[in-house]
Amino acid sequence: MPTDILEALRAATGPLHSEVDQCLPLARPLPSLADYRAHLRLLDAWMHRLSAFEPGPPPLEAHRRQLADDLRLCDALLPAEPSPHETDAAPRSLHRDAAFLWGIAYVLEGSRLGGRVLYRQLAERLAPHPLNYLQGAGEQTGARWKAFIAELRGQPFAPDAVRSACDGAVHAFELLLQCHRRAEACA
Repeated sequence: MPTDILEALRAATGPLHSEVDQCLPLARPLPSLADYRAHLRLLDAWMHRLSAFEPGPPPLEAHRRQLADDLRLCDALLPAEPSPHETDAAPRSLHRDAAFLWGIAYVLEGSRLGGRVLYRQLAERLAPHPLNYLQGAGEQTGARWKAFIAELRGQPFAPDAVRSACDGAVHAFELLLQCHRRAEACA
C-alpha cells in the first residue's frame, strides 16, 4: 500500500470510481432533467446512509443542504416521486476513527470536483435548470479540492490510519453502488 495518503486512496478506490462513473443516472446518453433528479435522489439516499457515522464526515451536512435545495427545485418542475430512502429507518450511529471519516470526506469532496465536470457537460443541455448541486462552489471548486487535499496530506496518518482512510473511501463508494442498485431495483 502506498504511504502517501492521496496515492493510497486513489489506488484503493480506482476500480470502484470507474464503476460509479459508468452507472450513475447522468452517465446515460443524452441525460434529461429527470435523469438529473434521479442522480440527486441517488446522492440523497447515499448521504442519508453516510449520516449514520458519528461524528459525521465534516463536509456531509453542507453537501446535503445544497443537494436538498436543488432537489426541491427539480421536484417543483417534474412529477412527484418518492425518495429512495423515505421508507428507510433512521440510520444507526456508527463510530469510526478520524482516518475512516477522512476517507469518506475524500469521496464526498471528490464528487464535487466530478460534479463540476458534469455541470460543464450538461449546463446547456438542461438549461434553464441551474444544476446548482453540480456547480459545487462554482469556479472555486478546484481551489477547494486543492485545499482539501492539502489538509488531508497534512494529517499525521500512520500506516494503520492510511488503511482506515482507504477503508472509509471504499465504504463510501460501495455504499453509493448499493444505493444505485436499490434505486434500479425499485425503478
